[in-house]
Amino acid sequence: MWTMSKGERTRQRIIDAATTLFQRDGYAATGLKAILTASGAPLGEGPPGSVVWMPLDLADLSSILAFARDFQERYPALHVLVHNAGLVLQERRETVDGFEATFGTNHMGPFILNRLLLDRLKASAPARVVVVASAAHFMARGGLDLDDLQSKRRYRGIQAYARSKLANVLFTKALARRLEGTGVTANCLHPGTVATSFTADGDMPGGLWGFAFRYLRAFLASPEKGARTSVHLATAPELDGVSGEYFVRCRQATASGPARDASAAEDLWAVSEALCGAATLAPGETR
Repeated sequence: MWTMSKGERTRQRIIDAATTLFQRDGYAATGLKAILTASGAPLGEGPPGSVVWMPLDLADLSSILAFARDFQERYPALHVLVHNAGLVLQERRETVDGFEATFGTNHMGPFILNRLLLDRLKASAPARVVVVASAAHFMARGGLDLDDLQSKRRYRGIQAYARSKLANVLFTKALARRLEGTGVTANCLHPGTVATSFTADGDMPGGLWGFAFRYLRAFLASPEKGARTSVHLATAPELDGVSGEYFVRCRQATASGPARDASAAEDLWAVSEALCGAATLAPGETR
């Protein structure tokens, strides 16, 4: 299953790429299904029954809960879960659940979804979790400010994005430790700078970074090439048992110093669990 927070053009190109993969490598004939998720209306489908679109908004807890219930009712197994959230905003916004939108979409959404589907992943072992992070995590040189994960004191769009991608790497490390001995692995990756609708579908309407991405789009990698490392981590037989690692261009690489901080990974996990629990409480309810 491949979750996305990208724009419409990117979703359609990923649907096309998934269709090509299923046709080329014969997955459709095996009975396997690729579940593609994103908010908004369905934009296409692949070979009948093999590539399926399901709605999911990673910025909305109710959507995540509904999707998890729907998925588990429809499908008895989950062998690969790809988290591919990449929102960046020029101005600070909040999700309907009160999270800062970049942090909420890029980290909390995948964290909560993974939590809800974890038992299904374990029951389906061998299984893999693939997290699409970014080399932008190197820009979060000071690590995460656990006292201001919501960027209430100061907000800069690209820094909020960088910290959310650092959170992706730390989440992967902490998850891999929890999955030891279960037959489920977790790895993360930098997809390259990809010519998707990133910054072109309203997530960063202005500013220097938005201008730079729009101007340089013609020189960037295609979404198909950008997806190669994700597909490699999801399918490569030689990665059986490999877990907790960071990959670039289908090769294991070294993440930043803050991203390799095991204590920070555990602290982020604890804070995320607390936020996750708080978000699922009804108004006025205590735990």
